[in-house]
Amino acid sequence: MATTPLKTASVLAFERKLDPSDALFFAGPWEERSTSASWPAIAVREKSVRGTFSHRLKTKGQDATKLDVEIKNPNPQTVDVATLTADADTLKVSFTLRVSGGVGTPSSCNNADYQNKLQSVVKGYVDAIGFTELAGRYAHNLANGRFLWRNRLGAEQITVQIAHLVNGKPAKTWSFDALTLSLRHFEAPPEAVQGLAELQTMIADGLSGKHHVLLQVSAFARIGAGQEVFPSQELILDKGKSTKSKTLYSVNGIAGMHSQKVGNALRSIDNWYPGAEDDGPIPVEPYGSVTAQGKAYRKPADKVDFYSLLDNWLLKDKIPPTEQQHFVMATFIRGGVFGDAVKD
Repeated sequence: MATTPLKTASVLAFERKLDPSDALFFAGPWEERSTSASWPAIAVREKSVRGTFSHRLKTKGQDATKLDVEIKNPNPQTVDVATLTADADTLKVSFTLRVSGGVGTPSSCNNADYQNKLQSVVKGYVDAIGFTELAGRYAHNLANGRFLWRNRLGAEQITVQIAHLVNGKPAKTWSFDALTLSLRHFEAPPEAVQGLAELQTMIADGLSGKHHVLLQVSAFARIGAGQEVFPSQELILDKGKSTKSKTLYSVNGIAGMHSQKVGNALRSIDNWYPGAEDDGPIPVEPYGSVTAQGKAYRKPADKVDFYSLLDNWLLKDKIPPTEQQHFVMATFIRGGVFGDAVKD
């Protein structure tokens, strides 16, 4: 009796397993980090500036005199801005991170045979390899403060404090000198090895579903009194009557960073793509897309994108190299909708 070939489920979705909250911004003196719970929040405020025209203009076919007048005129702008206060030299960025188990178990799947094969493949990975490598990379990106993004640049000192919360209280804490940990690789300096190993085990246990893991993360970046800080910038699709040229994100009046931006930093662990030696880790994405660079590092033509690897693994029993197995599992941890809705 002929067996029906296994096909990808048309409905296939996964919930993310690393779930950060929005990150909120506070300000205070570097020497008073131990009492940072009472630090005032940083607010987003508007300011209007008299700027100049500096963007590229279309000059072809334009009247030179009119162009000359235009570029000499002022270019008034209203923008959002967030800064430390005059008596505070340190930015505190704080968020929580929930680590969940059930990696590779779909939240939605309309093909029982496919789901059974998928869970068998994931179990094989967990039994043979485990989440140690992935957890170590996530731990590294917490400890090195990658989630600070632009706020990390130019900082004189950065300390990242991480607490494992049990019943709302810290059960275990770690502290890292973020500037001693690289953004280009995942090798730890001697002084951070033990702390990273403990944090790695904690995250791996969370991904394995051994116990509930909720982390409180606080980063302290000493950047200078009164200096500008950089929350997330809102993407305004419909400006309407607004004339503001930059809108910053805030939560109940507190400057903040989108949870998506924090998550993007934490999953910047993919250095298994072609050419990674030159460009370093990128966020885990099905096609290795980095929109800021206008580039996709995992093109379907190269057969190293998530879908090609997954289909070969599940449908054709072609087991990918270990590093590509890491990538597939990291994509499950990322979450998303991956069904094959293409009609025959």
